[in-house]
Amino acid sequence: MIDTDRLTKRYAGARGIEDLSFVVEAGEIYGFLGPNGAGKTTTIRTLLDLLHPSGGHASIFGLDSHRGSREIRSRLGNLPGDFTCDPRLTGRAFLAFCAEARGLAGLGRGPVLAERFEADLDRRIGDLSRGNRQKIGLIQALFHDPELLILDEPTTGLDPLMQEEFLEVITDHRDRGGTVLLSSHELDEVERVCDRVAIIREGRLVAVERVAELRGRSYHHVSIRFEESLEVAELAAIPGVSELRTDGTRVSFKVTGALDPVVKAAAHHTVLDMELTEPSLEEVFLTYYGREGPR
Repeated sequence: MIDTDRLTKRYAGARGIEDLSFVVEAGEIYGFLGPNGAGKTTTIRTLLDLLHPSGGHASIFGLDSHRGSREIRSRLGNLPGDFTCDPRLTGRAFLAFCAEARGLAGLGRGPVLAERFEADLDRRIGDLSRGNRQKIGLIQALFHDPELLILDEPTTGLDPLMQEEFLEVITDHRDRGGTVLLSSHELDEVERVCDRVAIIREGRLVAVERVAELRGRSYHHVSIRFEESLEVAELAAIPGVSELRTDGTRVSFKVTGALDPVVKAAAHHTVLDMELTEPSLEEVFLTYYGREGPR
């Protein structure tokens, strides 16, 4: 569905992307993961022929991303990271404009999606909150049931319930045969719905992994406060536990892999408090791939 070969975009005095080669297969949700400024948006804009590459090649639907850009855009849905539209329009008028531009009669799946996202299509877009404007952006990307969705940080501004609904919507889209390229800096979001994940850092592709492999490497920071001080050898002996520290009755450590052995070991004692946090994205990069790239 998408095929890039050493795709490169350089800016004068600013970081772009360098030698990106990846393939998005039909019928998958493909995560494009990286911190802000890593090059995700530059990649998408180059794929969509909004930026011209400095080198390399990209194709979508087997069409050259530049020479076939008009046909490509007619067959996909796109939500840019900086979605804007005429604030004077209502959501319904905006969708009608998009439908006319695409040569469609009616609003397609727009009303159904509006109900799922609890979006008000009859208010002026300029009067909406950021999250409600984002809902309109998502609907315009999806209402014509495109073969390919390209979404750049799509959950920005959405509350947790709408984030959950969004993940269900794109999963449904895949199950109906659609393909999704999902750009995000949220590790949990990508892990939950994607089939494969490409990780980009500082404009370069760090790795491409199946989500199952990414989950197998994942870890958590754990902090437990017990009623009394305890001998920590029992916790230290659990496979995957490392960087163990004690501070009075509180024990902190990192655990890679399953949490069940840790929970069962802690249950032998009186637990007053337990905190579980996921690593930051930068920690994931440094742990999996080191500072200089893949290990």
